[in-house]
Amino acid sequence: MAATETQTYRIIKKEKDFEIRVYPPAIMATVSMNAKSYKELSSSGFRKLASFIFGGNEKKESIAMTTPVHMDINDAASSMSFVMPANYTKTSLPKPNDAGINITTSPEEYVAAIQFSGFADDDKIKDYGIQLENALRANGIGYFGNFRFLGYNAPYQVLGRKNEIIVRVVWLEK
Repeated sequence: MAATETQTYRIIKKEKDFEIRVYPPAIMATVSMNAKSYKELSSSGFRKLASFIFGGNEKKESIAMTTPVHMDINDAASSMSFVMPANYTKTSLPKPNDAGINITTSPEEYVAAIQFSGFADDDKIKDYGIQLENALRANGIGYFGNFRFLGYNAPYQVLGRKNEIIVRVVWLEK
């Protein structure tokens, strides 16, 4: 079985509880929903995006699954995104059959990331978001935007699960 491609990033700074990373632009397939919880967004969002990569597109082409799955869960409008494999460009990626799936290129971004294991749920996502926020404040690092969840494992994987909470940071490389 081939290894799953993971979105690339570069670690800028490593602290005890978190790290600062820079992510280069990536092509994303995103679905937006009115979901207000991890459980709501993860099941329905995943189904829509999975149908696209499992052939629900104009070429009936299977697209490899990558990690992580990005989730932005908030009261305004939540979204879930799959990172597209690096061998695709916006023009070579087949168009989704579902008009609710948007293909975009994410901007380069500097983020702070905190990691946790086990199965994710709304409480853990909130708790680790608070931990990350407190660590950033303690280190005098400015942040902005929503705290987002990154999931790295298939739903059926029990052991060795990896999850992260990220938030954009104000960062100037020296």
